[in-house]
Amino acid sequence: MKNKVGFFNETDEEIKELEEIKKLIEYALKREKLENVEFNIVIVDNATIHKLNNEYRGVDSPTDVLSFALEDNLDIKLPGIRLLGDIYISLDKLKEQAKEYGHSFLRELAFLTIHGFLHLLGYNHMDQKEEEIMFKKQELILDGYGIKK
Repeated sequence: MKNKVGFFNETDEEIKELEEIKKLIEYALKREKLENVEFNIVIVDNATIHKLNNEYRGVDSPTDVLSFALEDNLDIKLPGIRLLGDIYISLDKLKEQAKEYGHSFLRELAFLTIHGFLHLLGYNHMDQKEEEIMFKKQELILDGYGIKK
């Protein structure tokens, strides 16, 4: 079997960088030695991510990326397949942060994608040690693929 990654752009804007993000995800999956995983990347606007953030995290504001890890739910199992879940990325926040941090659109999209991907794999940044581990892995993946700050 193969990995299946769904890409869904729910905005009105064309995002030509998604082709490069598909290659980045393939690289990350190989680097992490993952096989037979399925997950989705969904690009949305601030209003949509605001609603999701409020509903699922109780935070009444938009955010840049949300990950819904299905492996956290032990009731959902498919033989031979790891259903990782969904990553939601706010296009509005992505643009705002790329400008704020002086990154290209591609760099910020890649960062948010890998950040969300690592959350699906169980990485977190709830304390300093977890954050160091997760952020180092993010940078290793991005640098290894060739996306620099």
